[in-house]
Amino acid sequence: MKFLLVFDFDHTIIDENSDTWIVKCAPERKLPNGLRNSYQPGHWTEYMGRVFVYLGDNGVKEDEMKRTITTIPFTAGMIDLLGFIGENKELFDCIIVSDSNTVFIDWILKAADFHKVFDEVFTNPAAFSSAGYLTVQHFHAHHCAKCPKNLCKRKVLKEFLDKQLERGVSYTQVIYIGDGGNDLCPVMFLKKNDIAMPRQGYTLEKRISQLAQSLSPVQCSVLVWSSAIDIMSYLKLLIKE
Repeated sequence: MKFLLVFDFDHTIIDENSDTWIVKCAPERKLPNGLRNSYQPGHWTEYMGRVFVYLGDNGVKEDEMKRTITTIPFTAGMIDLLGFIGENKELFDCIIVSDSNTVFIDWILKAADFHKVFDEVFTNPAAFSSAGYLTVQHFHAHHCAKCPKNLCKRKVLKEFLDKQLERGVSYTQVIYIGDGGNDLCPVMFLKKNDIAMPRQGYTLEKRISQLAQSLSPVQCSVLVWSSAIDIMSYLKLLIKE
């Protein structure tokens, strides 16, 4: 009996968007209008690439970025939840599927000593160039029309589950915890026995309820959360069963 927990990162594990938080490092803590207005829907990674060039051009170094990123607060109750999962790792496999990047997520998890809670992190690969600029690449290529060009979370989840099956690991239940529009695609892939846990008041919850109203509801059960304590309460019930 093993459960798979799939977490989004921004606005789910942490209570902010790591990509917009990094702007605190910019001169006057803001971006020039031309740069801010250069974002095109579905091309966030490219936009962030330009932001990182701007920060680098303005002499923002790796240690300053790290100091800034590691001040992002965790979502309410999340520290308790991750501690609980860490204590029950024999029952839970735990992965992150995020449109952030490897550097930011690694910094945050290691600073709070939560990196051992997660078995794998699927996100855009990032590294500092020899000139000290942060560079981010697309996670993968895919053919899903619903998702941003750089990441289809359904594809990531499906490939992970297939790989686990090859290793002889199958899950009693998949529990997907997220908040954003790009979490809808993997939620629609979940089966009847699985659980989607959208964050209350965020895009994912709204999209799921729109689907229900148009009589094409998701197959899985839906449990809304506002604090990660809600998620922990559910997991405790699961373990008792």
